[in-house]
Amino acid sequence: MKSCDLLIKDTTALIKSICLMEHVDIAIGDGKILEVGEELGTCYQAGEQIDGRYKLFMPGLIDSHMHTGQQLLKGRVLDAKPIIWTRIMLPFESTMTPERMALSARLAALEMIKSGTTGFVDAGSYFMEEAAGVFAESGLRGAISCSTMDEEGLPQSIAMNAREAVAQTDRLYDAFHGKGNLKVYYALRALNSCSTELALKAAEHAREHNTMLQAHMNEYQGEVDGIIAREGMRPYEYLEKLGILDKHFLGAHSLLLSEREKELIQERGAVLCHCPFSNCGKAVPDTPDLLARGIMVGMGSDGAAHGGLSLWNEMKIFRSVMNICKGVPQKNPSIMPAATILKMVLEGGAAALDEKGSLGQLKEGFKADLISINLRQPHLMPTGNLINTLLEIVTAGDVADSIVGGRVVMKDREVKTLDEEKILREAEQYGKEGSARWNFG
Repeated sequence: MKSCDLLIKDTTALIKSICLMEHVDIAIGDGKILEVGEELGTCYQAGEQIDGRYKLFMPGLIDSHMHTGQQLLKGRVLDAKPIIWTRIMLPFESTMTPERMALSARLAALEMIKSGTTGFVDAGSYFMEEAAGVFAESGLRGAISCSTMDEEGLPQSIAMNAREAVAQTDRLYDAFHGKGNLKVYYALRALNSCSTELALKAAEHAREHNTMLQAHMNEYQGEVDGIIAREGMRPYEYLEKLGILDKHFLGAHSLLLSEREKELIQERGAVLCHCPFSNCGKAVPDTPDLLARGIMVGMGSDGAAHGGLSLWNEMKIFRSVMNICKGVPQKNPSIMPAATILKMVLEGGAAALDEKGSLGQLKEGFKADLISINLRQPHLMPTGNLINTLLEIVTAGDVADSIVGGRVVMKDREVKTLDEEKILREAEQYGKEGSARWNFG
């Protein structure tokens, strides 16, 4: 008899994002999916078992763009006057402390686990060593970065030159890349905030360390216009000129793209990410065209300040935006089907984590990052199409189990790797003190 670390018994499984299998078992060992099939209990001796009845097991969700350091800004940015980056985000981050970042990371990790996110890409903040320690403890899979920019006029606490900005990521890489399920990416906060020297240094170090380079891209019209005024070309054209646009580049947001920029992204194999709720009010991406070109596009929350970390919410918002802005003009109500959106979150997310071909599918040989949905609930049954129901109705509260790299990090809503009650008490105390500590008008 073969052995496995974990055996999920008699469940419904979402294979890729389009196919369902019922009454199957899932055998997991050495952090990977060993086999998916019927009656595997007859041929596998398992160290641990999970009863999969009345549950749907599927690949874990992947947040392709979030900000751990903004976890404590819930409720402070909605309806705030533009630009919140200079009025709220930057002032807050300039006052970040190790203690505050640790709490942010604990809350973010807890929220992601309980909402079914098993992998994430953090866009970078300060005191990321504190965040990395928490994420390593949580068991989550993630890529982390330092906030990297060298523009003049930044608060003294976060001001740095190009050499210093890249060096901080070097230190983070040395300490945490490969620790647990963590990777370290190099980052450019936004091209407007980064000199050409910094862009080239960050790209050089990313290549030397065989890791990804990420940046906020084409999010605001003013941002695009600023690069045109400074460089005489659009943002992605600028990256191409510098020789740093390739398959190891992750462009967050990427809303306002010219035809030439789309061509460059396609040719170089860069990965993109949209953040639906955060992006509303800025621009609507031409996602159907991007996907038709074979461009990998993930989905992100942009952090808790922009509506929480639930990708279930983001998927619903994205579907609505696409229907209104793309489907209605084209008279195509299925402009963005449920399976396509799920594929963005799962396989697009895998590409954002530089795990294309090893993550994002419930498939033999893939990494065992899985979640389960409790189907035995009145709002989820009966259903004529379970894949559609996943998109339309399922929420974070419906996630029952979470497994990352074969390790059970949540079982029947009980988080196993973090002390939920302690974290909530800390957050409650911060809320009482923080409201009196600072306020941005």
